[in-house]
Amino acid sequence: MAKRVVLAYSGGLDTSVAVRWLMEEHRVEVIAVAVDVGQGSEAGGEDWESIRQRALAAGAVEALVIDARREMAEEFCLPAIAANAKYEGKYPLVSALSRPVIVRHLVAAARAHRADAVAHGCTGKGNDQVRFEVGTRALAPDLEVLAPARMWGLSRAQCVDYAAKWDIPIGQTKEKLYSIDENLWGKAIECGIIEDPWADPPDDVYTLTQISATDPLELVIGFDAGVPVSVDGRTLAADELIAEVGRRAGSTGFGRLDMVENRRVGIKSREIYECPGALALIAAHADLEDLTVERDLHHEKARLEPRWSELVYDGLWFSPLKNALDAFIAESQRHVTGEVRLRFEVPGTLAIHGRRSPVALYDHDLATYDATDSFRHSDAEGFVRLWGLGVATWAARQGGRDAGRPLDPNPPPRQADRT
Repeated sequence: MAKRVVLAYSGGLDTSVAVRWLMEEHRVEVIAVAVDVGQGSEAGGEDWESIRQRALAAGAVEALVIDARREMAEEFCLPAIAANAKYEGKYPLVSALSRPVIVRHLVAAARAHRADAVAHGCTGKGNDQVRFEVGTRALAPDLEVLAPARMWGLSRAQCVDYAAKWDIPIGQTKEKLYSIDENLWGKAIECGIIEDPWADPPDDVYTLTQISATDPLELVIGFDAGVPVSVDGRTLAADELIAEVGRRAGSTGFGRLDMVENRRVGIKSREIYECPGALALIAAHADLEDLTVERDLHHEKARLEPRWSELVYDGLWFSPLKNALDAFIAESQRHVTGEVRLRFEVPGTLAIHGRRSPVALYDHDLATYDATDSFRHSDAEGFVRLWGLGVATWAARQGGRDAGRPLDPNPPPRQADRT
């Protein structure tokens, strides 16, 4: 049995209750580790000292706060942009990208403080339990992993009562029971009325996409080898750039997702997301790839992107296949350099109005139909004949009779017509 546990601490209801519950039920010392991945951005950032004090008030013997915003941006969000990563074609992996960042620091803290185990506040229904536990076992298979919320059998309302019993200061009440997870890549909201897939999301769940702009907005995003490096010609660090694009795009109402997704555990869940920066940057990057990436490489990368997204969603950031795909994607980005012009209209639409690159594979003289056309049209006849040679041979020897047979003007009635 573990004697010292490092807990992934968010400062929210579940992890605050988990501190005390682990102490009371497992008789362990708890070290709370809060990792700043950019949450609370709409209010100017979290009050990390208050969060640290909340963990200590709950009973933690130590409470650490780690600033991982730049790490999150450079080592996790940038690869997601390179992969055009959107789970099920929609969700840009807001929570999924932050979990391996947190896992890294949990394991490091466990080693530094000689802990026997790590713990998280995830329930048995969610994806995050998979991400925390599989990630931990990939980095430190010797550590035990505890999941209090899977063991205690408390509803969210009962957790509120438990916190009150032990004088643990929390933000949630029984009347407002949304579960919110936020980082610099976006925000995820669930629980409460949102659990009804027919219900309109309450306006108060949205904070990153409240409309403040009155006119259309244009942004020019500059890329160097697949990495966004500038906004309107101004060079920014990755975390600053993501925040800037998110703030400006969100001001037009762009970046909301309301979807029913397939969780890793096999259930469907209605989720609300706000991710203006993530969606805008992925759209810009994908468009620049259209201009700069060779056809076969482009098609193969598009085929692999959903697999990369699934691996990350499923908690397999630290896995051999993910590492191998990373190498392929990195090679594909060598020439993804240039600028993309984005235009946002109120309320909440995005269109790409231009793209340019010094290494573009678009050749105007080949593509144009005007007098500067340099394409050798006479070459096309032989190309088309050879391209279709296999089909022509098949048609002549095997398929020609059926393929060329005229349609019956009086086809027999369908079974449904007979009845």
